[in-house]
Amino acid sequence: MKPYLPKGYNQKILRAIREFDLIEPGDRILIGFSGGKDSALLVWALGLMAQHRIIEAEVAALTLDLGLEPHLNPEPLAELCAKVGVEFHYLPTGIGPAVLATENPCATCSFLRNGRLNRFAGKHKFNKVALAHHHDDAVETLLMSMLYSGQIRTFLPKTYLDRTRITVIRPLVYLREEEIRAAREFIPYQPVARSCPYDGYTYRQKVKDLIAALNKENPLVYANLSKAMRGGRPITLWPAPKKR
Repeated sequence: MKPYLPKGYNQKILRAIREFDLIEPGDRILIGFSGGKDSALLVWALGLMAQHRIIEAEVAALTLDLGLEPHLNPEPLAELCAKVGVEFHYLPTGIGPAVLATENPCATCSFLRNGRLNRFAGKHKFNKVALAHHHDDAVETLLMSMLYSGQIRTFLPKTYLDRTRITVIRPLVYLREEEIRAAREFIPYQPVARSCPYDGYTYRQKVKDLIAALNKENPLVYANLSKAMRGGRPITLWPAPKKR
C-alpha cells in the first residue's frame, strides 16, 4: 500500500504548524526518533508532508541508542524512514548506564538526550529539532509542574534555544495519545520495546494515571486542564511573598 496520512491527522498537524509558525520554507529539520509510537508518527507525517511539498523543508531523523538492554536494533527504524524519504542517522551513546546511578535519572536522561540531539543538529546544519510530544504530554506536564515544582507551566509548541541557535518544534501538540496509538493502523511499523527500567514508575506515569482516574469520574477534567494551560484564561493568584 502506498504511504498515506489520514485527513484528520494531516489537519491537526497543519493546524499546529500554522498556528505556532513551526515550519518555514528552507528549514532543515532533525526529528528525534526514539523508535516509539509517537516519534514514528512524527517521522511518517513530516516525511510525507515534505514529499508532497505540503511543507517546504528538508527532514531527517536521529536515533540515540542509550546503551541499555535490550540493545536497540536500528534496522526497522531505518526502514520506516526510507519509506517516507527521511534520511536516517543512528548514534550509539552511554547515556542510559550513566544516568541510572544519579539521584534524578529521568531528568538527567532527558537533559543529556536533548543536549546530544541539539549538538548533532548544530553540527550538521539543521536549524530545527522536532520532538514528538503530544497534547496529553502538555497537559500532564502542566499538572506535574504544579504538583512537583510549584510552578504553573508546560512546554511550548515552539522554543528558540539561544545557546545552540536551534529552534525546538512539536508538531504533534494537537494530537491526543489515543490518536497516536491508532496510527499503527496505517503505519507499517512495530514500536521498539522500551528498555528503561523506570518506565511505568515515573512521576509522569503517576500524573497520567491521576488524570485518567479523575476524568473517569468527571469527563470535563482533561478539557479543563487543557483550557487552563492556554493564555488568556482568568488567573487569580496570591501575591509574591514580601521580602523581609
